[in-house]
Amino acid sequence: MATTKSDRRSTAYKTAFYVFMVVSVIITLFPFVWMLSTSFKSPGEIFTKQPTILPQLWTLNGYKNLFAAVNMWLHLCNSVIYAVSITALSVLFNAMAAYAFAKLRFPGREKLFALLLVTMMVPGQVTMLPVFLILKSLGLLNSYAGLVLPGSAAVFAIFMIRQFMMEIPEEILEAARIDGFSEFAIFWRIMLPLCRPIIATLTVFSFIGAWNDFLWPLIIMLREDKYTLPVALASINGQYNTDWGLLMAGAVVVVLPAVLIFLMAQKHYIKGIAAGAVKG
Repeated sequence: MATTKSDRRSTAYKTAFYVFMVVSVIITLFPFVWMLSTSFKSPGEIFTKQPTILPQLWTLNGYKNLFAAVNMWLHLCNSVIYAVSITALSVLFNAMAAYAFAKLRFPGREKLFALLLVTMMVPGQVTMLPVFLILKSLGLLNSYAGLVLPGSAAVFAIFMIRQFMMEIPEEILEAARIDGFSEFAIFWRIMLPLCRPIIATLTVFSFIGAWNDFLWPLIIMLREDKYTLPVALASINGQYNTDWGLLMAGAVVVVLPAVLIFLMAQKHYIKGIAAGAVKG
């Protein structure tokens, strides 16, 4: 059977789409491949006039120098405490607020939620100074509480979870109330399991955002022993020269946990994004 003009056009569109996707993936992944490759190169090979993607001579000197330059285990522990704490609190507080706005009836609910949405237009940098002064007055500078508490609630996360909860039938909640469930029991035992996809999405967002955060830990943590990984990595950059192998090794150490978290939660993350796109 002879191919029609529409079939040829469809094949051409598909081919162009796949070529575009392949080029986009290569452009996106190339910096990460280059970072990983550079972390295993010797200084002489990094600055060669004819750079190579893969090292000609593999070496672990970048990683050895990294762990010799700073106490990486201490900074890794600080980053884990920061990222895990802010993720746990963010999921809990944002989900509770979203449940209140989605399923509870109280005066001024819609107006208060609209006011929260308005605050999304205010850049975070604008509120950093007031928050810093508040934490200073409370004596929370250079502490994990001062580092974690300001980021444990986010309007966008509340909005995202609320939109998901709005689609859960009210009949389920009414049946639970008839059975004698308290509102917190309904939230904890019914709503959270039903919202697992969007909770997984928020978990990935919160963890990666906290793990890669640089500015806020730099402002709050005044002592070197409280630095997180990104801040510690920036502090070892030389004033007159830069050890790129060491920095690339540090970047790999910083990126690797975030990638692993994403891969572990990928199934629920994609499901949550798709559900939010349909239900929002």
